[in-house]
Amino acid sequence: MQSAPALTHVEQKPTFAQWRLLVLLIISVFINYIDRSNLSVSATNIQKELGLNADQLGSLHFAFFLSYGFCLIAAGWLIDRFDVHWVFGIGFLWWSLATAATGAVSSFYVLLGFRILLGMGESVAYPAYSKIISSDFAESQRGLANGLIDAGSKMGPALGTFIGGMIVLSFGWRSLFVILGLGSLVWIPFWYFYMPKGHTAVVKKIDPKLMPGVLELLSKKSVWGSFFGLFAINYAWYFMLSWFPYYLEHERHFSKEKMAVLGSLPFLMTAIASTFGGWLSDRLIRGGKTPTLIRKSFIIFGLLMTTLLLPAGMAESDTVSMGLFLLACFAFGFTTSNHWAVTQTIAGPTAAGKWTGLQNAFGNLFGGMAPFITGKIVEGTGSFYYAFVAVAIMVTLGALSFAFIVGRVEPMKWRAQAQPTN
Repeated sequence: MQSAPALTHVEQKPTFAQWRLLVLLIISVFINYIDRSNLSVSATNIQKELGLNADQLGSLHFAFFLSYGFCLIAAGWLIDRFDVHWVFGIGFLWWSLATAATGAVSSFYVLLGFRILLGMGESVAYPAYSKIISSDFAESQRGLANGLIDAGSKMGPALGTFIGGMIVLSFGWRSLFVILGLGSLVWIPFWYFYMPKGHTAVVKKIDPKLMPGVLELLSKKSVWGSFFGLFAINYAWYFMLSWFPYYLEHERHFSKEKMAVLGSLPFLMTAIASTFGGWLSDRLIRGGKTPTLIRKSFIIFGLLMTTLLLPAGMAESDTVSMGLFLLACFAFGFTTSNHWAVTQTIAGPTAAGKWTGLQNAFGNLFGGMAPFITGKIVEGTGSFYYAFVAVAIMVTLGALSFAFIVGRVEPMKWRAQAQPTN
């Protein structure tokens, strides 16, 4: 079956083949984030069985982000040089098997090793998503495309927290990893049969001579603005992803069942807001508003409102606390549905894979310190107070980065493209 050619910026409606491809990407990121969040869902059970402390739990989370961050640089290079669809499919298989094997671990160091392998496999995901979207979707469509993928990343922890909590309660934490790892392999044959192949590929092959080098990328102010912005976004997101279920059980004293239900709601709220924010931003741009105004406004608003995580974490009433968590996470969704669209638009198809790989590496190597730092804070103080303070500071700095360091949201002219042709 042939896929439709890539959209031009004039066309507005994605083809059936493009929507099918997007659905597969959404499912993949949904699985991706279930696999990332399963450690936090089962943390108290693993802690008890393996005799771990909060510091060691933080190290397990950080090991994933460390390997993930370093491998992102190589992933961006691979995706720019080889067929993005095959690279992505191999990475998906890798991380699924690493998840399944985690169910057999018997010590802290073996568990640490599989978290590192998981990070290596998952590193291909976001450079691949960015490469495909920047090549296949017009500017006025990228908000919704990114929003839906981002919603998948938030629905993963939402359902993963709920279903995962129930699986752990009924069958134990080991069953959770085995079921998720082996069950996700069902996605692979669908990807093989429906991914674009050969000359019919949705993503057009880019001449490597037109691609900017790493040094040229690093010479641009907007690149560094996006790096620091993602650092802040990831700090808040990985704090929630890694520690929120544990916080509810350990500090709010929620039961496993209560944690499974209420702990999933903030992630669900972010997923809803991400989809809505992506759709709304696209509609405003189609209506004549500039991508610079809309994308940056949505991102800055979302980050500043995310500071509500601090009063949410400190509120004495569980009802008030959960209400503020939901509001903060809803606002956060406006940021997450638009920040990748900024990178994709400015980079263009010739640099999207490499820029995204570098940006994601920076954002995860430093943003991924949130679980580690939080573990140190909780182990040292016995409280989450200063952990929430750190999140509020980070997202404020992220808003300033997008406001004053990231430039206009329009395609950048790279050095090789500016050279005259014969």
